[in-house]
Amino acid sequence: MNQATSLPLAAIDMGSNSFRLEIGQLKGGRYQRLDSLKEVVRLGGGLDAHGMLQEEAAERGLQTLRHFRDRLAGFELGGLRAVATQTLREARNRDAFLLRACDVLGAPVEVISGREEARLIFVGVAQLQPSALPRLVIDIGGRSTELVLGCGRTPGEAESFQVGSVSLSQRYFAEGLLTKAAFEAARVAAQAEFEEAETSFEPHMWQEALGSSGTAGAVSLMLVNHGITDGRITPSALNWCIERCVDAGHIDRLQLRGLRDDRRPVIAGGLSILAALMSEFGIKDIAPAKGALRQGVIVDLHERQQSASGEAPDLRDASVAGLQRQFHCDLAQARRVHDVAMALHRDIAADASAEERRELAWACALHEVGRCVSHHDFHRHSAYLIGHVDAAGFSQSQQRRIAELVLAQRGGLKKVEASLARRSFARQALCLRLAAIRCHARRDSEAPRLRMDPVNATRHNLRWEPGDLPADPRTLHLLREEIAQWGQQGHFTLTLKA
Repeated sequence: MNQATSLPLAAIDMGSNSFRLEIGQLKGGRYQRLDSLKEVVRLGGGLDAHGMLQEEAAERGLQTLRHFRDRLAGFELGGLRAVATQTLREARNRDAFLLRACDVLGAPVEVISGREEARLIFVGVAQLQPSALPRLVIDIGGRSTELVLGCGRTPGEAESFQVGSVSLSQRYFAEGLLTKAAFEAARVAAQAEFEEAETSFEPHMWQEALGSSGTAGAVSLMLVNHGITDGRITPSALNWCIERCVDAGHIDRLQLRGLRDDRRPVIAGGLSILAALMSEFGIKDIAPAKGALRQGVIVDLHERQQSASGEAPDLRDASVAGLQRQFHCDLAQARRVHDVAMALHRDIAADASAEERRELAWACALHEVGRCVSHHDFHRHSAYLIGHVDAAGFSQSQQRRIAELVLAQRGGLKKVEASLARRSFARQALCLRLAAIRCHARRDSEAPRLRMDPVNATRHNLRWEPGDLPADPRTLHLLREEIAQWGQQGHFTLTLKA
């Protein structure tokens, strides 16, 4: 094991209700928590009716990240991964917030899809609470609820629903009033969200149901403190909680042992979602789970590091291969483009990170997925599919980067002008475009290989290797047009050596 994989790892879960920092380590297959920190941010409560994250909520989030950065300063880490969930999936101005968050942390923040969130939650639960039983894992967040089936350490069917404890509480319990009618309306609204997935999570598909993180943990603790159950959430125990709320009449008068002040404003929405889940999916009891998203992120990061060092496969490679099959890609052409692009990238980007190289490789593998839609403007279809498909292991942020790189593979450069300001992207785009030109005939041949000699950061000489073999005149024509394209853009000056 190398030094990077032996050091502690850190995960930041930027949820809609709370932000959580976890520092942990995997040794011999066992997870050890070294430190953790949680702060209630209510980021989800800061989305206005137009889907814009308000400055007050944004500043709460940034201040929490500053606290996390200060806590992290005391550790020598092998890696840090920060992930954001439903609120930033929804926020129309999320990119501006993510830039500020990156500046605060000194590390990127990735927005993950709902299904990827569900997968990572299952990974965390499976690590901290292993079992051979098929299980249903439930996570009720501030603005979304995730369900995932799985067995052992392998997640299966997963889904994310846009209903959470914060959003439902704001809608049905905004004034703090706790009435029977409000609980019924909130339960029906939540059930309407879950209904379309009823057949995907039927009771015969799992033998135990586990509730991960916030709401389930809070309700379980209340039930234990009042002696209602041993911590398991059952329909009758849930009804007892709702009746206590209705008896109190207002959130300020609610007295339930174990209910923390930070959970109080959103408990009604959480109870309503639990009631909807148990009714819709025939759940008889939910046990509290030990693991959650943040542990899943650390396990996933650990596995990525093992993959980078050759100790284990990378889930993202399997996802890419699956997408190639799903969209009937020409695997031979993908391989040709990959081989040329990666050789060119090695020529001009010796300082590139492993992730920069991998993103280029994935873009090469998937650059033609859009041909399943139409051969006309297939690069635009490819970019759309890559940016929107569910791909296990990938964050939405990374998928968008790869999608934009695929968009840049042909045609004018103006459409990706903003991204070309990033040196890593410009190098990747140049190599992908040149590889697509070199392989335009779609056949293997003994023709000379295209190579690049860097003169400086922005000037490169194109040449053939070996130089005594004649280049195809059609390829030369396309290369000259490409050289002119980059010359107009101003990012690279290319010279074709005869």
